[in-house]
Formats: sequence, structure tokens, C-alpha cells
Amino acid sequence: MLRKLFIIKTVFNQLKNISQIEHSRHRRYISFMVNLLAGLIAYSFQLKKPNIKMSQLDKQALMQI
Repeated sequence: MLRKLFIIKTVFNQLKNISQIEHSRHRRYISFMVNLLAGLIAYSFQLKKPNIKMSQLDKQALMQI
């Protein structure tokens, strides 16, 4: 599972830098939601996204945690 940590960090890095999702002080709740939604939509349109290939055993181990 620790080997997959690199891919997870890569996704977070892409969300922060490419899709510009960062924690900042939003004056209103709606502006936070709009920023988050716009970043996730931008991320979904990327052609190359990292993915994690998990076996059934890995999935079961995560469900027990």
C-alpha cells in the first residue's frame, strides 16, 4: 500500500497546481464550493490521469481499516 502513496500524492499535487484547488480564506461558503467544483471539473478533463491498480485483496484490506 505504501507504493501507491506516490500516485495519491501525484493526484493531490495535480489538483493543487494544475486545477488550482488550494485552501484559502473564502469569504463565503458558496465561493469555496464553486472553486472546488471548478477544479474538479478541470481535473476530469485532463487526458492523462494517474490511476491505482488494486487487487481484490488490497480492496478488502482497505475496507477493514
